[in-house]
Amino acid sequence: MYIRTISRRNKDGSEVRYVQLAHNVWDKKAKCAKAQMIHSFGREDELDKEALKRLARSISRFLSPEDALSAEAGPLKFLSSAPLGGAYVLDHLWRQLKIGETLEKLLKNRKYSTPVERAIFSMAANRALSPPKLATEDWVSRVAVPGVEEASAHNLYRAMDFLLEASEEIQREVFFSCANLLNLEVDPIFFDTTGVYFETEEEDEDSGDDPGLRKRGYSRDKRPDLPQAVVGLAVTREGIPVRCWTWPGNTMDMSVIKEVKEDLSGWRLSRVVTVCDRGFSSEGNLRYLQRGGGHYICGEKMRSGKPVVEAALASPGRYRKVADDLEVKELAVGDGEARVRYVLARYPERAKRDKAEREAIIRTLEEELSRLGETKGEAHSKAACALIAHKAYGRYLKAGKSGGPVLDKKRIAEDERMDGKYLIRTSDDTLSAEDVALGYKQLSEVEAAFRSLKHTPDIRPVNHRKADRIKSHVLLCWLALLLIRVAENGCDDTWRNIRSELDRMHLGLFSGLDGLVKQRTETTPAQRRIFNALDIPEPPLISEISPKKTGKRPA
Repeated sequence: MYIRTISRRNKDGSEVRYVQLAHNVWDKKAKCAKAQMIHSFGREDELDKEALKRLARSISRFLSPEDALSAEAGPLKFLSSAPLGGAYVLDHLWRQLKIGETLEKLLKNRKYSTPVERAIFSMAANRALSPPKLATEDWVSRVAVPGVEEASAHNLYRAMDFLLEASEEIQREVFFSCANLLNLEVDPIFFDTTGVYFETEEEDEDSGDDPGLRKRGYSRDKRPDLPQAVVGLAVTREGIPVRCWTWPGNTMDMSVIKEVKEDLSGWRLSRVVTVCDRGFSSEGNLRYLQRGGGHYICGEKMRSGKPVVEAALASPGRYRKVADDLEVKELAVGDGEARVRYVLARYPERAKRDKAEREAIIRTLEEELSRLGETKGEAHSKAACALIAHKAYGRYLKAGKSGGPVLDKKRIAEDERMDGKYLIRTSDDTLSAEDVALGYKQLSEVEAAFRSLKHTPDIRPVNHRKADRIKSHVLLCWLALLLIRVAENGCDDTWRNIRSELDRMHLGLFSGLDGLVKQRTETTPAQRRIFNALDIPEPPLISEISPKKTGKRPA
C-alpha cells in the first residue's frame, strides 16, 4: 500500500495532479501486478495536509518506535533509536522537586571529577524504568538519559558512597522541597516496616560496632530461611515517601520508634501525628511518641485478650456513619491521666467479606471432620494433627470429649463479633472520630508504598554484601519510589501504565550527507496527557544536529 500521484491534462493545456492511496493487485490474465486505487485524497493543490498527518500518526501507533522513526527518516538514513520518554519525565520531576539542585549544593565543596548528580539520577531512573534491572552501566548505553552518555561501575559506586554520606541532608532537603512544591499535608506521618531478604544462607558476622545488616528475623515475605534487612518508610497521607531507614534483619518493630521519632523531630515539623500499625503499640512506644507535643494514631490488636477490646465490643451506643463503608463509635477507658481514647471503626463491606471467608472455612472443616470420622488408627491421628496445625482451620477447632478435634463454636462466635472492625487508639483529643478512623485507614498508603518499593522499583535483588552498599541501594530505591509516586498522583494512573506509554517515545539517530541528526518520535495523545498532567513541556523534536566533519583546518 502506498501514496501515488496521477495527472490529468485539461483542454486549456493545464495539468491537474491528484493524490491517491493505492496498492498493487496481481492480474492473472496479464500475469503482472497492476495498481488499484483504494482512496482518492483529491487535487494536490487542494490537499488537506493536516488530515494526511493525522492518518500518518494513526498508522504509526501500530508500529514499533524504531519502525516509526525509520518511516519518518526520508532522505536520512536511520541508524538506531533509544527509549526517551520515561527518562525525560523522571528528569523533569527530579528537577521540579529540586533533588538535583540539592545534590549539587551538597557537592559544591567536594572535589569530584565526575558528574555525581547525574550518576545518582541514572541509578534511581534505572530502578524506576528497567523491570529486569539491567546493570546501570549497560542500561545507560541503551536509553536516552538526559545529560548522560555513559556510566562506569567505578563512578557509580563512588556516587553511592556520597549518597550514603550525605543521606541525612539529602532526605531533609528533599522533604522540604516536596512539602513546599506539592503542598503536602505533612502533619500526619504514616510509618511501617518491611523486610528485604537476600539470596544467601549466610548471616553477617558481628564486627566491632558494626553488627552487619543481613540477619535472620521475622520474615514478612515468608522466607525465614534467608537473612534479611529491615526497611522503614515514613509516608505522607498522599502516599509520598519522605524518609527511609535500614536496620539489621533481626530488629524488632517496637525497638525503632525512638529513632524514627527523633529523626523526624529534627525536621522542625510544627505538629506530627504518627500513624502506625498494631506491631508498634507497646505502652513504651506510645508514651515516647507523645514526647515533645507529638501524638499517635495506632491500631489495637483485636485478639490480644486485653480487657479494653472486650469493653469496646460491648460498649453501648450506635455506630455513626462518617463515610462510604465506614462507621465509627467512640469510647474512653480510665479517668484523669489514665484516660485513653479509643475509636471502634466498622467497615460493612469488609464485615461481609470476613463472614463469607469464615463460613467457607467452616464448610470445608465440616467436610474434613466428616471424612476424619471414617478413618481409624495412624491415618486418623495424622489427619487430626494436620487439621489442628493448619493455619486457617486450627483456630476454629478444639479437643472434643473423645480427644478428637471438634468445631469450637465459642471461638466462631467471638470472631463473628469482630467482623470488619478495627479498634484504634489515639492520644489526640483534637481529632474527630472520623479523622482518627480515616487516618488509620490511610495507613494502607504505607502498605501500597511498600508494595511499590518491592515490586515497582524492585528493591530485590540486592546485589550487595557490605552494609553501606545495602543502605545506599535502599536510598536509591526510595528516590525512585518518590518520583514514581509523584508521577502517579499527578496523572491519577499507575506507574506501569505511565511507563508503558512513555517507553514508546524514542530518540532516533539519523545520518545524512551533512552529518548526524537526533530526532524523536511524534508525541501521541496519551503522552501529551501525561506531560500536561505533570506540567512538563514536550521534548524538542530535534535535539541535536552534528555537522559532518570536512577534515579541513581553519584558516
